[in-house]
Amino acid sequence: MQLKRVLLLVAIISLVASIGIPAASAATPYEAYTYDYYGDSSPLPAPYVPDTAITGASLGVGDFKEPSDMYVTPNNTTYILDSGNARIIVLDADMHVNHIIKTFTNNGKEDGFAAPQGLFVSDKNELYVADTDNGRVVVLSEKGDLIRIIANPKSDILPAGFKFVPLKVTVDSADRVFVIARGVFEGIMQFDDKNNFMGYVGTINVSPTVWDRLWKSLSTKAQKAQMQLFIPTEFSNVDIDSKGFVYATAVDITSSTPIKRLNPSGDDVLKRLGYWDVKGDIRFRMFGNNSGPSKFTDIKVLGGGMYVALDSNRARLFTYNDEGDLLYAFGGRGNQLGVFNTPVAVEKIGDKLAVLDSGKKNIVIFRPTKFGTLVGQATTEHYNGNDDVAVTIWSDVLRLNTNYEIAYLGIGKSLLMQKNNEKAMEYFKLGMSRKNFSVAYKRYRREVLKEQFGTFMTVVLALIIAFIAYRVARLVIRRRAVKHEAGLS
Repeated sequence: MQLKRVLLLVAIISLVASIGIPAASAATPYEAYTYDYYGDSSPLPAPYVPDTAITGASLGVGDFKEPSDMYVTPNNTTYILDSGNARIIVLDADMHVNHIIKTFTNNGKEDGFAAPQGLFVSDKNELYVADTDNGRVVVLSEKGDLIRIIANPKSDILPAGFKFVPLKVTVDSADRVFVIARGVFEGIMQFDDKNNFMGYVGTINVSPTVWDRLWKSLSTKAQKAQMQLFIPTEFSNVDIDSKGFVYATAVDITSSTPIKRLNPSGDDVLKRLGYWDVKGDIRFRMFGNNSGPSKFTDIKVLGGGMYVALDSNRARLFTYNDEGDLLYAFGGRGNQLGVFNTPVAVEKIGDKLAVLDSGKKNIVIFRPTKFGTLVGQATTEHYNGNDDVAVTIWSDVLRLNTNYEIAYLGIGKSLLMQKNNEKAMEYFKLGMSRKNFSVAYKRYRREVLKEQFGTFMTVVLALIIAFIAYRVARLVIRRRAVKHEAGLS
């Protein structure tokens, strides 16, 4: 009897291992999830697991003090903006300290930073620092030599006495500088490579709620004068993709579009074709701990059509594909490795993610699991048009989680691109996508009609000829009958 129990236990363990349940997910201090067609939270295997935490002490540079931003270049050089210490710590690809930028020479004099809040490294390896309390954007070389300073913008569209307080910055391939500034509600400020202010892009319009409108209609003139104006709100952070499109997150938590993708004309072209709005959590508590909508504090373009947004409200990471599908969300608050206190920035280091936590004064490095790797590969292959490969990888994803509707959608979209409309219909049905199912059905119907058109027309023509022959024969028989009767009479 004891031997049978042991054998049964071994069989159960083997079965669990064979169905591919990732062991790493059990070790994470958070739950990964997405939202299904019905808006319910659908649990997932962990896409990333915490690997290590990096502190100022572990780097040998002393504790971080109110770190506010970081940036990782394509060659995996990491720049950490240690705001409270007014310095920039530069790490090499092995996460060892390369050098520290604390001062620079400005017109023959030593100069430095004052509570800087944002930084960005351009394709030319030029370092752009939002030197907040000094009211300027400082542009440095890779070694920390001053190149230029953007300060005191002048323009007829700026109000009198305008004070330039930059918070975040990003740069495109044409050296156009995009700056989020405190107290600027008109949009993201844009400067050319000569430091000239060019105007605003991506204005956010805020609409009053029904309650606001009702209250205003019932208010006196004095009350209306004291009401908050419905002016556009501020952005919170920016990033830029390889095509020059600016990704921006907004402060307004009531907006249904807190994430925008701005083209060179400043128009929002972000695709929102998923089940739900691209705004983080769609279900949350209204009161108490962890209540309210997601509030994005940073965004990072991952490539392959994917981007990840950092929610400072519940300290979670939300990753979307280029069509607005929520691939997965994970994270949370706590004291364990992998959860956060006050996350302020997210970056990509190779295939890993790095999150800067201002509250814990550290950087947490996450490595991808098999599930996260496969989802990223499948999404990238579909984005690049390699649909045959994408279908195979999505099938592997379904072996890890058969309830992952995004995988069914991914296979369906890839099959649709391959013009396998009948098979695509099956997967869109499993993925609960009525819109895509309708597209596949219309194409399949047109395809069937095209294939069967010759046979259909042959049958129709044969029926028409048969009908005419029948009418003619019937008419002949009638006439013969009439003549016969006439002859008899």
